Amino acid sequence: MYKAILEAEKAAGNDDVPVGAIIVRDGKIIGRGYNQVEKKGDSLAHAELIAIRQAIKKTGHKHLLDCTMYITLEPCSMCAGAIVLARIPRLVIGAKDPKTGACGSVMNIVQDDRLNHRCEITRGILETECSKLLKDFFRMIRVKKIK
Repeated sequence: MYKAILEAEKAAGNDDVPVGAIIVRDGKIIGRGYNQVEKKGDSLAHAELIAIRQAIKKTGHKHLLDCTMYITLEPCSMCAGAIVLARIPRLVIGAKDPKTGACGSVMNIVQDDRLNHRCEITRGILETECSKLLKDFFRMIRVKKIK
């Protein structure tokens, strides 16, 4: 999760919401990403999607079996759907997202029995650190708007 936090810090440096993701297989990072929505002007440039694309390119296969994704913030519905489609079996989440989280907070796409793939989820890993990144970022945004 520390590596995912490093990715999240890159996003904050670009005025993007500080979310970072890494994908690990056999103890090695095969994909990494950080939010680049503002940087790229692309609403699909979420950390999870960037990491998934990189891991698929590295493995040469559309399914990321035997992988674990570490993500600093609970994925949204778009990213949760991509995780299911990529067949990632394990998800480790730092902070929950009570407004848009789609892995247990608002809904739970990655464990929906109606879908053909489900993920094992571990929640709350380095939650304090992950939450602090987000709180500090949004505090900074509010200060900028006031000035």
